[in-house]
Amino acid sequence: MTNENFNQAIVEAHQRLENLSQLANLAGDKSIKQDYPIELLQQAITEISISLEELQQQNEELIATRHLVEEERQRYYDLFNFAPDGYLLTDATGIIQEANHAAAKLLNVRQSYLIDKPMAVFVHQTERQKFRQIMLQLQQHGQIKREELHIFHEQGITDFPAEITAIAVENSQGKTGNLRWLFRDISEQQAALRERHQQEQKIREQAALLDITTDAIIVEDLHNQILFWNKGAEKIYGWQVQEVQGKNAWELLSKKTSPLLLAAQKTVIECGAWQGELHKFTKNGKEIIIASRWTLMLDTVGLPKSILMIDTDITEKKLLETHLLRSQRLESLGTLASGIAHDLNNILTPILGIAHLLPLKHPHLDDVSLQMLKMLETNAKRGGDLVRQILSFTRGSEKKFTILLISQLLEDIKEIAQQTFPKFIDINIDIAPDIGIVVGDSTELHQVLMNLIVNARDAMPNGGKLSICATKLFIDENYAGMHTGATVNYYVRITVTDTGVGIDSEIIDRIFDPFFTTKEVGKGTGLGLSILMSIVKSHGGFVEVASQVGIGTKFQVYLPSKEGSISPLIDEIELPSGRGELILVVDDEVAITQIAKTTLEIHNYKVLTAQNGIDAIALYTEHKDEIRLVLIDMMMPLMDGETTISTLQIINPEVQIIAMSGLARAETLVQTTGIGIQGFLAKPFSPNQLLSFVQRIFR
Repeated sequence: MTNENFNQAIVEAHQRLENLSQLANLAGDKSIKQDYPIELLQQAITEISISLEELQQQNEELIATRHLVEEERQRYYDLFNFAPDGYLLTDATGIIQEANHAAAKLLNVRQSYLIDKPMAVFVHQTERQKFRQIMLQLQQHGQIKREELHIFHEQGITDFPAEITAIAVENSQGKTGNLRWLFRDISEQQAALRERHQQEQKIREQAALLDITTDAIIVEDLHNQILFWNKGAEKIYGWQVQEVQGKNAWELLSKKTSPLLLAAQKTVIECGAWQGELHKFTKNGKEIIIASRWTLMLDTVGLPKSILMIDTDITEKKLLETHLLRSQRLESLGTLASGIAHDLNNILTPILGIAHLLPLKHPHLDDVSLQMLKMLETNAKRGGDLVRQILSFTRGSEKKFTILLISQLLEDIKEIAQQTFPKFIDINIDIAPDIGIVVGDSTELHQVLMNLIVNARDAMPNGGKLSICATKLFIDENYAGMHTGATVNYYVRITVTDTGVGIDSEIIDRIFDPFFTTKEVGKGTGLGLSILMSIVKSHGGFVEVASQVGIGTKFQVYLPSKEGSISPLIDEIELPSGRGELILVVDDEVAITQIAKTTLEIHNYKVLTAQNGIDAIALYTEHKDEIRLVLIDMMMPLMDGETTISTLQIINPEVQIIAMSGLARAETLVQTTGIGIQGFLAKPFSPNQLLSFVQRIFR
């Protein structure tokens, strides 16, 4: 019942009640004829009173309901006007009918300004096509959710991205009656989203940097459990991140807890940082040296929560440092060896000369004395060869390829092994009769064989059998195709076999790598086999190796064989004597000048001697017209050989000079400085070598 109907009912009820009262009064008047029974009138009055009371009660209820409706309407308008989001009510075509305070504020206009305005005018021109699609979607589907539109005031005062939600409300005919729009400014959200994306991008870039770095970056909790493990850690240690997550790092990488690790952890907790070197292990068990830097990480209240570790693999660096120190020691040894070699060669030269000259001075010596002198000469030569080998090893002299008897080479090696190896190692040698000859550097091939037998000795610490054998064979095309470095040719194959500990199959392919060694620290440089391979290749050969752990190892060295033979050297060749030519011998060693003087005088030469360069210049100045040849040592006090030679050449540009030295580098010095001399005589030299040089000059 509406308010007007209700009021009309009350008016009609009062009118009926008044009419009934008049009738009752008339009925009580005796002068009027009573047409109605009195009871009926009383009953009608009662019914009308009851109806009136009911109408009054309904009126009160209606008033209460109206108050509630007004309160709800006020709350609705309060929510409508003070909601944080903009609210618009439009008709089906998008004409604004209602707008709340938030909508007006967002669009920076008065609420009244929005009424009867097309909503499309507040949509950015570039997105009006999208707005039309939204309108179409509303009509078809009845709602849209969280669409984004760029909204601005038609005068360009405001400009912001908005998130739109809308529903279509049907009228009584089932058609779209009006559209209700809710929109909000998402500028701050987009800015926050951009900032978050930037932060995420920065985090991704930082994560990429953590993975790009070659260092291992590890985060552990205070109980050594791994929390973070980057790609660098995977590369260094070999463990994938899923394999180590949550594992105990000390058990995984260090095998056991060392005092250094405990001290490092204590230091980083107390001081906040620690750095030092650690020995760790990779997944395959390889031990590596790590430069580790630890930093203590704190939580939000400043308490220790984890340890950040940055590990750098410095194994190669430490090896290089060790090799550098070893090279420096070898260089120092080389300098020392050069000085010793110079003195030894000066000592050996007169010994060699005397052993050769005594039979000439005393032609009637018995056979035993002659044999002893021959032995003295042979050992002096061997001493000279030994000094040359030492110099070759420490300084690296130029290769001297000569024809070599393999049988003699192996006999020398056997003799060295028998004299120096422990007696519990049984040494056997087997050389084929037709082994023949090779062309090579005697010193380097000695070094190759010495390296092999020393390795064999080291592989048999408790004794065993060392076998050295040599055979000659022809390598055909098929065999050469299956062996790197081999060609179709005759080869001498030298086999060195031991019954030692053997070499593991996993590392046998690496034994020729520089600095690789299976020996303990300080007992091997890791260079022996790499140098051996280099020497053999420089001689046109190749190397094969076979080994079995616990059984032994066999090395086979193949060297190209040469056809022919070596004719025996005849030491007793009669050398032509001189014709009285005057020779100046200059050396600070008195024994050398004396033996040279004696040798030359026996063969009909005249000799002047000088102990240093100054005396030599004085003597040459005095006898320059008579002196035909000058023999001069390169290493002398007061004035060295190079300066003396230059001075003599100033005095007489045509002077004939033979330089002498016990050092191989002196010959190199002569060659590189361009000093014009007629020959270089290496110490120790025999009388025959001296006479041959002199006669070649005079011829």
